[in-house]
Amino acid sequence: MTHATPTPSSAANGPKTARPVNALKGRLQAAADKSCSHRALIFSALAEGQSRIEGLLESEDVLATAGAVAALGAKVEREGPGAWRVIGQGRWPSPAQPLDLGNSGTGVRLLMGAASRFDLKAEFVGDESLSSRPMARVLDPLARMGVKSQASDGGRLPVTLRGSNHLDPIDYTPPVASAQVKSAILLAGLGAQGETIVREPRATRDHTEIMAPVYGADMSVEREGAGLIARVRGGKTLTPANVSIPGDPSSAAFPLTAALVTSDSEVTITGVMTNPARFGLYQVLKMMGADIGMTSAGERCGEQLVDIRVKSGALKGVEVPAEIAPSMIDEYPILSVIAAFADGVTVMKGLAELRAKESDRLAASAALLEANGVKIELGEDSLSVHGCGKDGVPGGGRVKTHHDHRLAMSALIMGCGAQAPVGVDDVSMIATSYPDFFDHMAALGAEISAG
Repeated sequence: MTHATPTPSSAANGPKTARPVNALKGRLQAAADKSCSHRALIFSALAEGQSRIEGLLESEDVLATAGAVAALGAKVEREGPGAWRVIGQGRWPSPAQPLDLGNSGTGVRLLMGAASRFDLKAEFVGDESLSSRPMARVLDPLARMGVKSQASDGGRLPVTLRGSNHLDPIDYTPPVASAQVKSAILLAGLGAQGETIVREPRATRDHTEIMAPVYGADMSVEREGAGLIARVRGGKTLTPANVSIPGDPSSAAFPLTAALVTSDSEVTITGVMTNPARFGLYQVLKMMGADIGMTSAGERCGEQLVDIRVKSGALKGVEVPAEIAPSMIDEYPILSVIAAFADGVTVMKGLAELRAKESDRLAASAALLEANGVKIELGEDSLSVHGCGKDGVPGGGRVKTHHDHRLAMSALIMGCGAQAPVGVDDVSMIATSYPDFFDHMAALGAEISAG
């Protein structure tokens, strides 16, 4: 296997500081979507035959998934920037070594589900951050399907999993909305003897359901109010496919929102995926009065794309509907930063899932704001932000990132538009999701440097 290691020139370890600038301007192609990149590698490795992936995000998280599927028997080769070839064998053997997924919650949970359908034994490990995150939410429904596992204290990594080629189908309603849990069950259901059903009262991202039929899976989705019902019928051999990865709306949010909070700015990001389960932030920004324009840009891998143009301007605080939370769960740290620049109070509810991310993102987002002079109220599953409006965000704080890439980027975006520089204690983890972040921000005119 040939690995590609992302090496953007400025993505070094250690602390960095973003300084206020007069304007951000420019046009960038959206970074490839991380969620779709993980799934393309996994489906290609499950299929029998050769698949090709164009535009794969070569971030640390995705490369960890590439390494894991190679250890599970697939031939994985990088043919050029973003261009990868995967030859799947149709079945996975027991890996010789533990599968190290680094910081990737998506990678480890989806691979647990995918590996469950085979008669194998696999140990899953990760870094300190990933090892603190709960895995029982995946392991419990898999156990109902016939999967045996042994986890560390609190249902955490390392996890040793014993799969089975005779899994039972289940009809399951996850207690907490999670695309990772849903996807793990559906991937396991590909090998179950019958129909596996996952019911979501509140719909989460559906990239697995959209991509699975591309590889010949018998998977379907029906909408039911604010929720969905996903079904997969097991026993079908997946077929290889050639896919192109769409642009990531979560990564695009950082340069776009930087333009919103920095005076005299205008930024366009092209090729951004508009999946409704991932586009909640942009709905909220429109509610806040943001100057946003969108034009159609075709489709990739079944996902519709747009080019997004934003201009800086006044924003107003809003109450964010709780039902939007699943469609923007990764964007609450950056939304909290945007709210700090708005006029009035922004209230965000239904955020319990944020406490089980790379860090306790709810508490850490609140601490980010307080460190930079922004008044907040923090609840068990809510956050209210008192926007600074015309007075401006004071800034001047040093933010603890807790090895969370989205917190690090959100704090640096605040620094672009605040009255004083904003620093973070470490940026090494940004490469897990957005290896071109620093190069992209520099191209727009941001001033982010060591220290």
